[in-house]
Amino acid sequence: MRNISDVIEQYLKQIIEGNEKPLIEVKRSELADQFDCVPSQINYVIRTRFTEEKGYVVESKRGGGGYIRIIKVSLDHQRDLYEQLMDLVGISMTQPAAENMIQRLYEEEAVTDREAKLMKAVMDREVLAAPLPARDQFRARLMTAMLRTLKFKTSD
Repeated sequence: MRNISDVIEQYLKQIIEGNEKPLIEVKRSELADQFDCVPSQINYVIRTRFTEEKGYVVESKRGGGGYIRIIKVSLDHQRDLYEQLMDLVGISMTQPAAENMIQRLYEEEAVTDREAKLMKAVMDREVLAAPLPARDQFRARLMTAMLRTLKFKTSD
């Protein structure tokens, strides 16, 4: 059985896909009522499942008429995708952030399933057996190198 976070995520993604524009505006309290959960559960789903690494921008307006706007970012070329992700990497990267980026690359068909699995294997904390923060810094450098290689390999 899927957990409530998975159900909420899937629901929001279906709404985005069904929209003319790749964005939705939702009220946290209405979603919480709909799924019979606390508003913090909605916050958790949006904060962890709709990240920049996964291709989303989230805007929030608090107050009486407050809403959460979720925008699915789509890029015209894979080269733009690689550049955007390289900008997000920075000097340090956690394993979950790396896995999110790799999943986005796969979902946008910028890498094959096999390439995604290879990339994830390289990003694993067991493979990068080094103490923090060095491990996250190595991971960021490896991700940047892979993205750079993919970017210049493409013929867009």
